[in-house]
Amino acid sequence: MRIGALAATSGLSTKTIRFYEQSGLLPEPPRTSGGYRDYPAQTATRIAFIRDAQGAGLSLAEIRSVLVLRDGGQAPCGHVSALIGQHLEEIERQLAELAKTRQALRALAHRAAATDPAACTKDDICTILASADGPPQQ
Repeated sequence: MRIGALAATSGLSTKTIRFYEQSGLLPEPPRTSGGYRDYPAQTATRIAFIRDAQGAGLSLAEIRSVLVLRDGGQAPCGHVSALIGQHLEEIERQLAELAKTRQALRALAHRAAATDPAACTKDDICTILASADGPPQQ
């Protein structure tokens, strides 16, 4: 299958397919006598896997590591499980940080609603954002 047909089948651009090939995600296809890439039909399945793995949050390097295992004849299930676990831990950490940020922003929004701009002095940059403890001592 030529690259244009593979692009149409997969919904990717020919540029993306070439990038995947250069990145080691797709093996280099055989060439026709005219020098055109001639992708095997299973390349569309591999591209679908790459897109699914990206949708799950895996990086291209992580996807490549899964494909290397599979291409080497090993089932990558344990490796994929470990990657998913790492991504879940990172998401949980980010969610905790976002919850703290939301709490801080809600407190600032409450302070902003209670702030009278006329009470601000020129010495204050912004009393809404200023720490309740005041400026650091030198």
